[in-house]
Amino acid sequence: MKKIKRFGVSMESDLLEKFDSYMNFNNYKNRSEAIRDLIRKELIHQEWSKSNEEVAGAVIMIYDHHKHEVVNKLLDIQHDYKDLIISTQHIHLDHTNCLEVVIVKGKINQIVVLASKLKSIKGVKHAELARSTLGKNI
Repeated sequence: MKKIKRFGVSMESDLLEKFDSYMNFNNYKNRSEAIRDLIRKELIHQEWSKSNEEVAGAVIMIYDHHKHEVVNKLLDIQHDYKDLIISTQHIHLDHTNCLEVVIVKGKINQIVVLASKLKSIKGVKHAELARSTLGKNI
């Protein structure tokens, strides 16, 4: 286990009240856990700003599988990027809508292109790239 270091943080009382509300809403047991998580999130964001880094993430999509050719187009794109895609999960939400999660690992710029291609398909109602990390830098 890594050595824990303690330090003090000063902030305005109204900002601290908002932070405590955030902490409670997100079920953190203490301020230290919340601060560590926010710092990690910022480090991941910084990692994604470097286009040559290798990272992990997921493209989360909701789409209407009745739209003409949407499924075939999504599959064609996924086959083109098979080297980035680790796994996919497909869930039928109702008669019309499907949720698909495409888990990826690779270079940032390639993942961003893949996500852009998937979300631009007609019939995709919503798509979001969840950015994560390989954990090396946090």
